[in-house]
Amino acid sequence: MKLRTTMLIHPVTLLTRYGTFVAILIATAVTFVLLTKGWHVRWAFYPLLVLSVVGIWSLFQTRHTLMRNYPVIALVRWVSEELRPFLRQYIVESNLEGRPYSREHRSLIYQRAKDDVDVHPFGTELDVYSDEYEWLSHSIAARHVDPNTFRVEVGGPQCDKPYSASLLNISAMSFGALGANAIEALNLGAKLGGFYHDTGEGSISPYHRKNGGDLVWELGSGYFGCRDKAGRFDPKRFAEQAVSDQVKMIEIKLSQGAKPGHGGLLPAEKITAEIAATRMVPTGQDCLSPPAHSAFSTPIEMMEFIATLREMSGGKPVGFKMCIGQPHELLAICKAMNETGILADFIVIDGAEGGTGAAPVEFSDHIGTPLREGLIFARNALVGTGLRDKVRLAASGKVSTAHYLAANMAVGADWCNAARAFMFSLGCVMSMRCHTGECPSGVTTHDPLRQRGLVVEDKARRVHNFQRETLHALAEVVGAAGLDHPGQLTPAHIFRRINAVEAKPLDDLYTFIEPGSLLDGRRKTPLGRYWQEARADSFAPA
Repeated sequence: MKLRTTMLIHPVTLLTRYGTFVAILIATAVTFVLLTKGWHVRWAFYPLLVLSVVGIWSLFQTRHTLMRNYPVIALVRWVSEELRPFLRQYIVESNLEGRPYSREHRSLIYQRAKDDVDVHPFGTELDVYSDEYEWLSHSIAARHVDPNTFRVEVGGPQCDKPYSASLLNISAMSFGALGANAIEALNLGAKLGGFYHDTGEGSISPYHRKNGGDLVWELGSGYFGCRDKAGRFDPKRFAEQAVSDQVKMIEIKLSQGAKPGHGGLLPAEKITAEIAATRMVPTGQDCLSPPAHSAFSTPIEMMEFIATLREMSGGKPVGFKMCIGQPHELLAICKAMNETGILADFIVIDGAEGGTGAAPVEFSDHIGTPLREGLIFARNALVGTGLRDKVRLAASGKVSTAHYLAANMAVGADWCNAARAFMFSLGCVMSMRCHTGECPSGVTTHDPLRQRGLVVEDKARRVHNFQRETLHALAEVVGAAGLDHPGQLTPAHIFRRINAVEAKPLDDLYTFIEPGSLLDGRRKTPLGRYWQEARADSFAPA
């Protein structure tokens, strides 16, 4: 027997669901009658008419359950969701709560970019007893330090044209991910300040070249700007661009902190004629960056590829960028350097906290090693294999203040790169719309009207100001520690709180192995297991 049950809807429920909609319909009808009688109520009638039409449409559409069950009222939810990020950022959040960058950090960058006063009154807002708190130990014998001396020479013994790099540079952001005005402003700022601008894997655009700022050309797995029609590396096209005096170094991108091992995709609708010409890809097709390189498949082949790039670029420094994943893989590269005698000139370690225009949530949140652990591992790999004095090491990933620079250099970095901090200096307001093409500050969009707000000359000065003032702050921090150069910082200078009653220097919290200890099999190290797995002839573990 089939039973049928009839439920009566309670009047209060009906009133809750449809009361507002019915009231709007009645008000629309009333204002319409008044309008026909000559009353000046157009200001009320037309908004009510729009809401009535939306309510009627909501009743009969089938996509949105809430709109169907609660016509008009459900609009409040959609509007609230749209406004929520802005309300949180500007009204609800405290100075220290924002993610991935707090208002305190963003405000500091804005102040330095505008050359405003960047001091803080009334003491720190940080909880100095929180287990996230860390500090640099100062010295009674503090001194004055000149930030103009903060340069590092990059280029090992196999390099004919070493480059003198600043300690803070613009990290990889491609033309395509960023708009033309943003690229042009960043490069002009780099020229004004004497630091370098990493092209990102999208190759060298006309906007990188216009002002002549120093470039580091990043080669991703798509070989944009030096590829054949099949997407493979084209030596002739590479040489044509690499010999440019503006290109100071070549950086092979193995992985990116925000989405390591993922590759990338620029949809066809975002590929303008300029982007297509810059990347050497066709218009009307999706632009794919494969997860892995096709020019090499083993550590030894990678070293041979580095040697080829160095020769074709006229002897310029060639290195690679990676986020640490499986530990044995970097050690395999170190083994390949020792076995072949071919050296990378530098390594850039990208932390998992690094940013990107768009990435799957699982990759952003749970894949890749955070910067500090990755940087210490890379330092230990180079030190343990006897390569540290031949290969420079850089850090990239959420670098925004002098403390981050100092802490990174204390655990092994020779210099740092920053991306989002320089975006803030351009005027980015962290609206989290990088992937939509609707960036309100004109940074990550190709919409001409949105880009119009980003005035190149003005923003270039802000880029320069931010970099200069951050290095001035670094000089003061280093001087407070009683040192003459950030390169003298050690892990013992940085203290990290473990709990409310205990703090330790970083050399007590992390292991820093001795020179050559991996080559000397008699000494056990925490990297010993991975060293045994590492193979120069394969990225697979032994």
